[in-house]
Amino acid sequence: MSTVNNHRVVIRRRKVRRGGHHGGSWKIAYADFITAMMAFFLVMWLISIVPREELKGIAEYFRMPLRVALTGGPSSSAETSAIPGGGQDPLRSQGDVRRAEGNRVEAQPMGDAERRDRHRLERLKVRLENLIEESPVLKNFRPQLLIDMTTEGLRIQIVDNQNRPMFATGSADVQPYMRDILRELGPVLNDLPNKISIAGHTDASQYARGERAYSNWELSADRANASRQELVAGGMHEGKVLRIQGLASSMSLVKDDPFAAVNRRISLVVLNASTQRRIENENAAAADVNARDAQGVGAALAGQLAVSGSDGGAR
Repeated sequence: MSTVNNHRVVIRRRKVRRGGHHGGSWKIAYADFITAMMAFFLVMWLISIVPREELKGIAEYFRMPLRVALTGGPSSSAETSAIPGGGQDPLRSQGDVRRAEGNRVEAQPMGDAERRDRHRLERLKVRLENLIEESPVLKNFRPQLLIDMTTEGLRIQIVDNQNRPMFATGSADVQPYMRDILRELGPVLNDLPNKISIAGHTDASQYARGERAYSNWELSADRANASRQELVAGGMHEGKVLRIQGLASSMSLVKDDPFAAVNRRISLVVLNASTQRRIENENAAAADVNARDAQGVGAALAGQLAVSGSDGGAR
């Protein structure tokens, strides 16, 4: 009699799934590729629409990091410009900026007119930098020419060198090479209708009699005015200058060494429209006050004369 086998037989069949080795991971890789290509073409499009002058300015910013550190470069942060002097200690930002209460710095939105004015100044900055590179006169003095944007406008600083002074020691006599620099810059300043401000700076060396007689205050003002004369001689329009300042050593470039040669400098600022209006309004207000004071003094004198005349008649 045979024995019946009651064991259950289980047959396993492997199901072959097509594409099992890859699954859906290729979709993630493909999505990453498409995203990268989109970003690449977006960057290429942005580069194509940026004006050539701005591209040169950006390239200059990264090409000379040391010079940017000295001059503050294009407004890249909200701190004051790295080069003090030549006007108020400015704040840098992509827009106009102001100092708020305390030490907080707030960026102010620019209107269309202010934005256009700033864009014109930035183009002038690029042109000046190109001129320095291309001009055989200015190229030799590039380390002594510092250009940056401030809240007042485009600032051009010509700094002294121990072995190449801009002026004769203790005087406003312009040295020949300084004359060449100023006369080369003069015509370029006519590109914009903006007025300019000129400030003279000295180091902390004092005259023998200190500030009781001719001092660094007079010297810095005389040097600023001598620079104006050379700019006009080079072709800058007369009447272009709105303000001349003599700041002596009150705004040293190197505060740790007030006697350093670079503290002796001339600062030219191509004023933006808002700063120019502010200065003109201040001058107009001062003129009105002086006119009223003069009228008051005249009326008082007339009254005194009338009283004196009547007293004389009574006698």
